[in-house]
Amino acid sequence: MMKNIANFLFEVGMLKKTPRTGYQFLGSGGESVADHSFRTAVIGYVLAADNSTADLRKVVLMCLFHDLPEARTGDHNYVNKRYVRVAEEQAASDLIQGLVFGEEILHLIREFNKAESIEARLARDADQLDLILALKEQKDLGNPYAGEWLSYALQRLMSAGAKRLAAEIMETDSTDWWFEKKTDWWVNGPENPSNT
Repeated sequence: MMKNIANFLFEVGMLKKTPRTGYQFLGSGGESVADHSFRTAVIGYVLAADNSTADLRKVVLMCLFHDLPEARTGDHNYVNKRYVRVAEEQAASDLIQGLVFGEEILHLIREFNKAESIEARLARDADQLDLILALKEQKDLGNPYAGEWLSYALQRLMSAGAKRLAAEIMETDSTDWWFEKKTDWWVNGPENPSNT
């Protein structure tokens, strides 16, 4: 059993090496599937914490595992999917073989893909919000295509909470969290240099 878990964890590590392929068409930016899954899980936590009817644990786990089959299939963007059929269900079924918790992972992936439960809809919104954040960062850096892509991603959101968060993201400069432009710190440095 531990051998199966060790192999599973090595396979999960492949997501750190698997690039998200949409950036090839956007022309700027880039991330791995693991990068995407991490922030998606954090966003899922935020959305579920704001929704009293959702099972927070389930939302976060769906976010973590929704792209797990890509360790075997790679990431396929919208252009790829016009020509390539991805055997995601088979990849998901194969990768959970021999794992005592495997059926839960498979169920979570299937539920995410069906998008019928409140948890799945929140997880799918988290998936889109991660893309929206990444596109907003690229738009703020001057990529004109990012704005076009944003309009489509925004239309995919399902929950009221995700739509409210997306509206705030669109109004927020992606550097605001660290670049306090309304202070003279950037000119004069910290008030007390001994604190740095």
